[in-house]
Amino acid sequence: MKAFVMKAIGKVGFMEKPVPHPGPNDAIVRTTRALICTSDSHTVAGGVGPRENLTLGHEAVGIVSEVGSEVRTFRPGDRVLVGAITPDWGAPAAQAGHPSQSGGPLGGWKFANKKDGVFAEFFHVNDADANMAKIPDGVSDDAAVYCADMLSTGFMGVEHGNVPIGGTVAVIAQGPVGLMATAGARLRGAGLVIGIESVPRRQELARRYGADEIVDFSKVDVVQRVLELTDGQGVDTAIEALGTDATFQVAVKITKPGGTISNIGYHGSGEYVRIPRVEWGVGMAEKTIATGLCPGGRLRLEQLLRILKAKRLDPTSLTTHTFHFDEMERAFEIMDKKLENVVKVLIRF
Repeated sequence: MKAFVMKAIGKVGFMEKPVPHPGPNDAIVRTTRALICTSDSHTVAGGVGPRENLTLGHEAVGIVSEVGSEVRTFRPGDRVLVGAITPDWGAPAAQAGHPSQSGGPLGGWKFANKKDGVFAEFFHVNDADANMAKIPDGVSDDAAVYCADMLSTGFMGVEHGNVPIGGTVAVIAQGPVGLMATAGARLRGAGLVIGIESVPRRQELARRYGADEIVDFSKVDVVQRVLELTDGQGVDTAIEALGTDATFQVAVKITKPGGTISNIGYHGSGEYVRIPRVEWGVGMAEKTIATGLCPGGRLRLEQLLRILKAKRLDPTSLTTHTFHFDEMERAFEIMDKKLENVVKVLIRF
C-alpha cells in the first residue's frame, strides 16, 4: 500500500508499506477521508523527537477491511470513524478515568507518534471495539472525519471549562480547534462567546459558529477589551486554543476569580508556560487551570456523530482545501506553511 511518511525530521514523502494485519482485538480500516492537523507539522519538525519512515496522520474515517477474532461490534464493510486518540482501555490510567494518558503522559496518542498513522490506504486500530464508531446514515465522511479530533478537542475545552448556561466565554485563537470550541460554547448555552482572532476569514467563521464578539489582537489590547465586554469582571471561562506562553498568560488575565482557564493548545516550544502572578490573585483567586488531551473512545465518538446527525453543527465549513491522496505532498505543504489562507485540508482516497 501507499503511505505518506515522515522520513526524518523536516522530511516527508511517499513510500510503499505492507498492509497491516490485526491482532485479536484490532481492526484494519481502508481509508476514505483524512484531515491534516497542525500537530502533524509539529511532529515533522521534530516535536516528538526523530522518527524514520513513520506514517503520519491521526484524523480519518474509512471502511472496515478486516477484524480480529475477538472483535464483536464491527464487521468488514462497516463505515467507521476512528478517534485520533486510541487508548488502551485496560490500562490503570483508563480505569482511573484518564484514558488519554494510558501508558504514560499522552500515551493514548498512538497514531503518528508510537505507531504508523492514518495517511495510508489502510491503517491499524488497536482495541477496535472501544476506539471506533459506526457512522450513521445521513452523515457524510467529509463531516464525520472532523469528529476524530477537531470536535472532540474543541468540545473538551468547553467541558473542562465548566461553562455555565448563560455564562461568558473567551476562545483565544480561531483555528480549527478554537472554532469548534466556539461552536461547543454556543451548544453548551453560553450567554456571551468572545472569539479572539486577527485573520478575517477565521473571524468570519467564528461568527458563523457562534461568536457574539470578535476581539482582534492586532488592533486592540485583548485584556482591556474583554474586560470592557464583561463589565470589568472577566469571563467565566477562557479557552486557550493556540499553545503559546503569551496567549496562556492572556487567558489567566481575562478569567474572573473563581473561573476556569481551559487549555487545549499544543505548547510545542519554550521551557516554561508562565502564570501572571497578580492576575492569578497571587495564587489565591480560585482560578482553575484545566488541561486535557483529545478524549477517545466509542462512546465519545458516537455522541459527536449524534450532533452531526441531528444537524446541530456542520463542521465542513472548516474545509478550505481538498486534495486526493496522490497530491499529499502539496496538501501537506499548504497546511504546514499556512498558505492560501488555509484553515483545514481534507484528503480524499
